Amino acid sequence: MTQEPSTLYAKLLGETASITWKELQPYFAKGALLWVDSSQDLIAVAQAIAENNEALVADWLRGDAVARVAESRALDLLERDPPLWAVVVAPWVLIQESALRS
Repeated sequence: MTQEPSTLYAKLLGETASITWKELQPYFAKGALLWVDSSQDLIAVAQAIAENNEALVADWLRGDAVARVAESRALDLLERDPPLWAVVVAPWVLIQESALRS
């Protein structure tokens, strides 16, 4: 049996976009960026945040699967300029390094 994605998941997936670090720097300066580890589904994390799933989000935060973007990571992203994916779940912009290489 195949489970259909939720309406919210599909909506968030449609709002996900490729973005550069340069475009994200103003959000970093505001403290509004959350890094999503590549072991996690960016959209599933966004959905959990949008649905206020506090227990799941707390687990991710404790395990560093989701974290505010630290200065060291910001410098790394500035130097490497990797392809990134982003989705907005106000007040946050969730970002993840894209597995796709240009």
